Amino acid sequence: MSPVFDPERLAGRIAGGEPLALARGISHVENESDGFEALLERLDGRTGRARRIGITGPPGAGKSTITAALTRYYLNQSLKVGIVAVDPTSPFTGGALLGDRIRMGELSTEPGVFIRSMASRGSLGGLATATREAADLMDAAGYDRVILETLGVGQAELDIAVSADTTAVVLVPESGDGVQAMKAGLMEVADLFVINKSDRPGADRLEKEIAIIMSIRFANRPVAGPDDDADEAWRMPITQTVASEARGIEEFAAHLDRHFDWLRKTGKLEANRRAARLRRAHDALLRRSQRDAERIWRAASPESLDSGASPYATARRLYEEFREGLRGT
Repeated sequence: MSPVFDPERLAGRIAGGEPLALARGISHVENESDGFEALLERLDGRTGRARRIGITGPPGAGKSTITAALTRYYLNQSLKVGIVAVDPTSPFTGGALLGDRIRMGELSTEPGVFIRSMASRGSLGGLATATREAADLMDAAGYDRVILETLGVGQAELDIAVSADTTAVVLVPESGDGVQAMKAGLMEVADLFVINKSDRPGADRLEKEIAIIMSIRFANRPVAGPDDDADEAWRMPITQTVASEARGIEEFAAHLDRHFDWLRKTGKLEANRRAARLRRAHDALLRRSQRDAERIWRAASPESLDSGASPYATARRLYEEFREGLRGT
């Protein structure tokens, strides 16, 4: 673990909106430094203000370009934007391999933007283990929108559904042939769809295919349009964009606002966020258990580990010894 730091002092600086303090706080969370959970706990009461937007989709769909264009739109609305970009893990350093701060270029110098690239570290859900906590810290630091941009590995990115208030799945016209294969996984987490690079041939055809899939999915269920009652189901809009030229971004942002309003009116926002907090508590418990397991393993003697017993018997014995040790404290 990293050296001990002062959670209370750092929490105060993060709450004051200091970018450097925020960066250090996220590093402590990501590295599981001694005291990182105390930092998160001190800032917990300041979370819940930011809208969390998930941007996901297959590789090459232009998620970073969409994220950058949406961020510029929000900046023009005088909103502060935090971005967590989850990248593949370097096999050598364990750090983020691509670095979206490089891909987003000059956006990282804007005073109202905070961008953090995080390594997936083997996460099969497309989100780094500490992504939710990083979003919490950005929320506590006063950012109005927190955008979670994920790896782009396809159906494995389902974790984003419990990490964001609204999830946008970004596709490109060439995705048409793969939509049928995606519908059981990645397509299921969408609250709305974006067809990026829509100046290419096939964009209209893809929009029709998505609409057909969604109509089958919601067959015999009432759906809500822009002016319908809030208690009806959400009809997922499809937006065509050319993010490199900011075309369609304003419409995309309007759909995001509509979905957030619908969540509030139906009570789903509170319910979803409550479920997300329970999920974080569960993850924190698993993480703590994993740390305990590592301590048990390191404390065991080589002779006891190489006793000739089955791996399962060895694990059971170590766990029982650990439990006895807890009873004795």
